[in-house]
Amino acid sequence: MYRIGELARLAAVTPDTIRYYEKENMMDAPARSAGGFRLYNDDDLRRLKFIRHAKQLGLTLDAIRDLLSIRIDPAHHTCQESKNIVQARLHEVEIRIAELQMMQRSLQCLSDACCGSAHTSLDCSILESLERGTVKKGELNPGKH
Repeated sequence: MYRIGELARLAAVTPDTIRYYEKENMMDAPARSAGGFRLYNDDDLRRLKFIRHAKQLGLTLDAIRDLLSIRIDPAHHTCQESKNIVQARLHEVEIRIAELQMMQRSLQCLSDACCGSAHTSLDCSILESLERGTVKKGELNPGKH
């Protein structure tokens, strides 16, 4: 049996995180020692690590709850249910990557259009492009500083 601090250390989380997951009904209420300390077992450690790994992948608490439900009662669920949850997150990540790539290209265009010299920024192409809202490739005025 583990006390909350030891469980937290083994799962690489904080005791407050464990208490939060208990409050969110993602972890069962722990047994208590005669002195009132929370006591956890290896199943609790496995569940906590499951939650932590799912959080590292950016899954929402609702998605993690669904996966936990599938994990707890696998005979009444299909792999397709788990896959659907993961595919939905994958789709969100792919959209975010595309957004970040577009942002990267726009920032690169802003940077490329600016001379970067130490003169005043009265005619700074970065400031002007941001003011006009024209930060896409080909819309910058590279003649400016």
